[in-house]
Amino acid sequence: MSDNVNHPAHYTGSAVECIDAIDAACAGHVGYDAYYTGQIIKYIWRWGKKGDALEDLQKAQWYLNRLIEKVVNDDD
Repeated sequence: MSDNVNHPAHYTGSAVECIDAIDAACAGHVGYDAYYTGQIIKYIWRWGKKGDALEDLQKAQWYLNRLIEKVVNDDD
């Protein structure tokens, strides 16, 4: 039986749970940097496992573009 709150099937199924990967990847980042990074990982992690695979990839790309734009503008 799947636990859709604590361990959703579309985020589990590998040696590492998605939330643990997000926690590790976002360590040291704050604010939007951490948020965008987490969203990118989330949508990449679950693509092909829940709903529309292409839509998940497009959402990851949308957040990645936002993060790139932020990094470019922060360097000005």
